[in-house]
Parts: sequence; C-alpha cells; structure tokens
Amino acid sequence: MGASTLRTTLAAIDNAEAVEVGELAGAGAGAIEASPVGAGAAEVARRELSEADVVGVVRGEIDELRRAAGVFEKSGRDDRGAELRAAAGMLAGFLE
Repeated sequence: MGASTLRTTLAAIDNAEAVEVGELAGAGAGAIEASPVGAGAAEVARRELSEADVVGVVRGEIDELRRAAGVFEKSGRDDRGAELRAAAGMLAGFLE
C-alpha cells in the first residue's frame, strides 16, 4: 500500500504543476498554418509549486484517504478502512 500511496501522491503533485488550458497563450482554435511546428514547439513550462502548495496537495490526499476510509468502514469493510487510514498516517508523517 505504501508504494501505491506515494505514486498516487506524486501524480497529484505532478497534476498540480500542469498549466490550465486557459492559461496558454494563443490556446484555442485557429488556422492550421498558424500552429506551432516541430518537436516541443507547443510545450509550455509547468507551474512551479511552492512548498506550501505541495503541502496542500499532500494534505488533500490525506483528507481523501481518510474520507474513503470512513466510507469503507460504514459499509462494513473495516479492513480496507484501516489500510487507508494507515496510508493517510504514512503521508502525514512526511509533513511532520
């Protein structure tokens, strides 16, 4: 569970670094001849997250794991709830 929790959290951080389509200069429909050409021509720099941003993403993942644990526990799946709570605790340990 630990490795998959870390992979999921790293993916959430990676997604938070993505640039919204609306933020792209020249985004939208247009003439094909005006489109960028060549490898990487349409690439844009990803957002740089501050430490506080990353902590916020990790806290969001912790909250999501705890909510899911509650749902599993309410449906009688205490074993799965305990796994998710342990994963949340592992992530919380990184913030200490």
